[in-house]
Amino acid sequence: MELKIVFENDHLVLLNKPAGVLTVPSRIGENDSRPCLGTFLQEVKQTQIFPVHRLDVEVSGLVLYAKTALAHKTSNLWFEHKLIHKTYAAYTEGEPNLAVGVQVEWKCKLLRGKKRAYESPVGKDSLTLATFLGKKEKGLLWDLSPVTGRSHQLRYELYRHGFPILGDNLYNSTQPWPHGIALCSYALHLDKIPEQNRLGLPISLQISPFSDNIK
Repeated sequence: MELKIVFENDHLVLLNKPAGVLTVPSRIGENDSRPCLGTFLQEVKQTQIFPVHRLDVEVSGLVLYAKTALAHKTSNLWFEHKLIHKTYAAYTEGEPNLAVGVQVEWKCKLLRGKKRAYESPVGKDSLTLATFLGKKEKGLLWDLSPVTGRSHQLRYELYRHGFPILGDNLYNSTQPWPHGIALCSYALHLDKIPEQNRLGLPISLQISPFSDNIK
């Protein structure tokens, strides 16, 4: 496995995770044959590494790890208080019914079942900002900002509105994607973090989405 380091300082390291790779070890531990980015990072650095957030194994993109216990505690609070804004790109199936470039709000009450997320009156509030960017060669292109952080939130919302993500068989996709699913966390916006200057962090960090899949 190749470590694709996007940013690193004494406190944090941000990696570009490939699809098909775990963020942290699964519940079955060593019995899981899938590669794990956090474990590999720890082996390379020869020190304990702390995961700050996670991506589904099928999803590619930016994952943040802390290099110290203090940085881990501090960065966890950023996500808890919604101080970090994440942006995703997705390619989907479906027939476009939105104007290009117009942002819409998708709301529901979401619960995570054993495998899939679903709507329920007792679910947690879910809010997604979605912008349709047009019909491209690979499919319909979307820019997505999850205001809440529910499990499978973006995957479910796109499916619910008739736009399953390419390769996402769990949510009724009928079209393949080379690796995992066509969902990529491509930007972290850090401008609301109080410790930004003290920790030497830029205002935002960004990669080119799907760089392993689309040339």
